[in-house]
Amino acid sequence: MLFNSLTFAVFLTLALLLYRLLPGWGARRNLLLLASYLFYAAWSPPFALLLAFSTLLDWLLARRMGREPEAQRRRRWLMLSLLANLGLLGYFKYGEFLQDNFRLLLQAFAIDYAPPQWSIVLPVGISFYTFQTLSYTIDVYRRRIQPEPSLRDFALFVSFFPQLVAGPIVRAADFLPQIKLPKTVEPRLLAWGGSLLVIGLFLKTVIADAILAPVVDDVYAHAVGAARFDAITAVLAFSGQIYADFAGYSICAIGTALCFGFVLPENFQFPYAATGFSDFWRRWHISLSTWLRDYLYLPLGGRSSSFARRARNLLLTMGLGGLWHGASWMFVLWGLLHGSYLVIEHATRARWRDHLQRWATPWTLPLVALCTFTLVSLTWIPFRATDGATALAVWNALWSGAGNSSLAYNQTAGVWLVMGMMLLGGWFARERSLECLHDALSRPARALVMMLMAASIVMVSGGDERAFLYFQF
Repeated sequence: MLFNSLTFAVFLTLALLLYRLLPGWGARRNLLLLASYLFYAAWSPPFALLLAFSTLLDWLLARRMGREPEAQRRRRWLMLSLLANLGLLGYFKYGEFLQDNFRLLLQAFAIDYAPPQWSIVLPVGISFYTFQTLSYTIDVYRRRIQPEPSLRDFALFVSFFPQLVAGPIVRAADFLPQIKLPKTVEPRLLAWGGSLLVIGLFLKTVIADAILAPVVDDVYAHAVGAARFDAITAVLAFSGQIYADFAGYSICAIGTALCFGFVLPENFQFPYAATGFSDFWRRWHISLSTWLRDYLYLPLGGRSSSFARRARNLLLTMGLGGLWHGASWMFVLWGLLHGSYLVIEHATRARWRDHLQRWATPWTLPLVALCTFTLVSLTWIPFRATDGATALAVWNALWSGAGNSSLAYNQTAGVWLVMGMMLLGGWFARERSLECLHDALSRPARALVMMLMAASIVMVSGGDERAFLYFQF
């Protein structure tokens, strides 16, 4: 069930009506839990059973950890949670990847191995809810939070439908207290939540799908022999597409949750206005980057006094973060490139900190942001490419592409206009939230903007319901 579908519009309307009519907070929580499982079962009912199993297991293990005074015994239950959750994730998401790489390894030793065809379907959202439940059991193990006594409330935390499929990844310490406080449909929150839905759908349907995706799909499908300007335009377009698509989903999720009275964390803060790669990861997919920091990088000793160890931990964290996105070496390469950027940035700051501070002026920072964006955009090439050959073909076309252009003038102009507005607008809004930008407009201006966005969504949709890019992760 996609946010950009008529089915979801009907589903959300009915859920809000029932939520408003039910008299007690307990009944409303039951409704949200039922709605969340119906939402997830719409993809495939067996996936809902897998979600329920993961939820029940971590709820029981956390309660067991909560009764253990000794850290050594708690660690055993935590290891069981890690093995079970990561085992399920590994089987469904990485089973075929491991099987194929094992086959290639045997071939290198002249051993002919023909494994059975892998036909396991990846459960949608498994990467997101696995990280969410793992953060809960790890926090219980660390004694940062107490185990949740209510299975119903914990199940709602794991399965809350606005952010279940593609985040933001929510922490139990932030969300479980919200479940305890009675909520209703408030006109102010409903209005802002509805506005966020429109903004998110505009980014997804109009910007990502209608303007940018066709250019990306065309050039990457014919990367060999692509014209140089086409390749540059496609690389630029994918930077905008993945941002508009994923930020659009996150904004829709935040807006939908707000309609029911729940607050989800921001997941993007104008990342293409970042002045450096550390700044980029403070702005891009914030819920994942902070998860990797708190549950992987820091436990590895990320802030060690040894630069070599910090570099190793950065590369390992970002490499695994890339692998989290998908079972492909292309994603690992993407993660390692970002890890290398971070290592170089840390080394540069450590050696020339005083010089960098003097050079950081209002005139130089935009240039730093532009350089950051350029390198980030180039790094999206292996992320978007289906294989190494495609990535290499796009890379070669960027520097020496001599083919004839396959893009129409209006496609190229649309990409450069949209990306120019995205970069320029992001720079001037980089320290402000969407709500601040919204409140800065007069009421007539807000209404006009929302009407124009809604009208453009209707005009370009045409019944085409493209899935969000991060659904595959």
